[in-house]
Parts: sequence; C-alpha cells; structure tokens
Amino acid sequence: MRSHKLEKMPVVATAIVLLTGCVHHPPPQQFTAAAPFSRTFTGSGDAVCWSVKRALLSQGYMLDRPNDAGVLTGSRDEQPNPKLNVTMRLQTTCADNRNGTSIVFVTATREENQLQKMKQTTSMGVGPATLTMPSGSARVLGTVRRETIKDPDFYGQFFTLVQNFADQERVSQGSRLASDDDVAVPPAKRTARLTSELVQDAPPPDNRPQPRQSAVQPPPPNQ
Repeated sequence: MRSHKLEKMPVVATAIVLLTGCVHHPPPQQFTAAAPFSRTFTGSGDAVCWSVKRALLSQGYMLDRPNDAGVLTGSRDEQPNPKLNVTMRLQTTCADNRNGTSIVFVTATREENQLQKMKQTTSMGVGPATLTMPSGSARVLGTVRRETIKDPDFYGQFFTLVQNFADQERVSQGSRLASDDDVAVPPAKRTARLTSELVQDAPPPDNRPQPRQSAVQPPPPNQ
C-alpha cells in the first residue's frame, strides 16, 4: 500500500504544477476601451457621415454601395512591385448620439496577393481509364497575407482628416444659416440694418475749426 502512495505522489505534483501554470498565465485581453477603432465628433450624424465619405474619397478609396445607412466600405489597390498587389479596405460606421455629437467606427484590413505559379493538368480518357497529365503552369494571384490593422497612428491620421472636413462642414452650415436669416428679414428692416452698419463703419466727423477764406478780391483785368 505504501508503495502505491509513493507512485501517485509524482502524478499529483505534476497536476498541481500544471494548474498553477494556468492560473499565472491568463489569456490575453481581447476587448478594451482603449481600442483605436472609434472616435466621437461634434456635429450631427449627417454632417459627420458626410465628412467620413469625403475623407475616403479624398484619399483615392473606391466606395461600395452598402444597404445599411451610415455604413461605408472603401478599397484602394497598390502595387509595390510587379509581383505584389496590396489591397486596403476600410469599413466605417457613423451614428448620431442625439446629443450634438456623433461616433465613428472604422476597421481597416490589409491584404497582400502575390503572383504565383500554379500547375495545370489535363484529363484524358473515359470512366475509370481516365488519365491526368500535367499540361504546364499558369501565373495567378494568390493571397499570402491578410490582417486587421491595429496601428493607432493609422486611425489617428484618418480621424484627423475626418475632423478637418467636419470643421469645414460646420463653417459652411453657419454661413448658410446666416444667409437664410438675411433673406427672412423684411426689405425695410434689412435697409435699416445696412444703414446702421454703414454709420458704424464711417469715420468720425472732423470737429477741428476750418481756416477762414480771405475777403480780398482779385484786381480787375487790364482794359
């Protein structure tokens, strides 16, 4: 009996070590509030979504036509060398927070496709007597890498561009509202307002005494 207990002790110790290792090595955190994939902007949903669209178009992205409102998907192709094609895809979603702000979510993926050789075969025969023979090779594009971009600087540059367009849209809306207010004012009040502005902009009157003109008459002309 005692020998059986001694044989079980290494097994129990090994199990304890394994359990201890699992406790000290938790899985990496997958969800965090510090993720770089979203940002809140000042403005309505329509204005911010329009700014997102302008940001994508200004950088050469071709937009798809999604069915969901507020969702935009853009793609752009690059060819660093003759055998490599890189495709960048951005999917954005913008929503109005109903408090004067809007939130924008964006996810970017990078896909690399490389020109590769693929062997071709030809089948000859009928039924079980069919033979497959190599017939050469062809060059095709094959995906060699696909990943989701996680670089905060990449998303920071995109959000900065969206912010610039959102600021332009806000200034444009302010100008349109001012123009609408001028049209709504009656002509008489608009004229009075313009007169008041001209009076305010006019220089102050000159109150200095003016020089007196001489009363001496010029001599008569010679007869």
